[in-house]
Amino acid sequence: MSLLQVESIAASYGATQALFDVSLDVAEGEVVALMGRNGMGKSTTIKAICRLLELDAGRIAFDGTDLARLPAFRAAQLGLGLVPEGRRCFPNLTVDENLIAAARPGPWDLDRVTALFPRLAERHAQSAATLSGGEQQMLAIGRALMTNPRLLILDEATEGLAPLVRQEIWRAIAALKADTGLAILLVDKSLAELRQVADRAVIVQRGSTVWSGAFSQLNDEITARYIGV
Repeated sequence: MSLLQVESIAASYGATQALFDVSLDVAEGEVVALMGRNGMGKSTTIKAICRLLELDAGRIAFDGTDLARLPAFRAAQLGLGLVPEGRRCFPNLTVDENLIAAARPGPWDLDRVTALFPRLAERHAQSAATLSGGEQQMLAIGRALMTNPRLLILDEATEGLAPLVRQEIWRAIAALKADTGLAILLVDKSLAELRQVADRAVIVQRGSTVWSGAFSQLNDEITARYIGV
């Protein structure tokens, strides 16, 4: 049984419809890449899953619980951990305070997060506003892990970062897959890195799912048609 089930969802921003027919699922311990060109509905799908955008139609279930009528904080309590696009750390709080603010009981604590991202231990007393972009991204991932989620959702976690920092974050994602069995849904454009961690891919175009399958089946023809690489 899938941990997350998204079935034919539609959603709008006011009078503008953004999602028409998106479906995807994520099983326990699985890494699924949500892909597509810019503006095709990836981040909007994430917002709908995390209950930051109301549905016009369709169904979203998490471990059998219908999320459609739940507020965002209840979805988070069920085990959805979001690393949002743009990081959105609390700028005036220290690294430790950012992490503790989101903490819920479970195996992920300060020691484990800082073992995954040693730079956060080095910067533990600094305010988030003084961190580099890459360090803020590590903090955003650590903050999501401190909620002890069952599903970690990463929206463009490596976008705009320096190559060395990107590599560090991809290593962390690979470690999460190998060592924890955590289910992960991630939005990213880096095909080479995604091939190393993703079990399956789902492609959206103009607010609808147009392809899904094993990542090994994502060939040049499909990527050229839907992703533009």
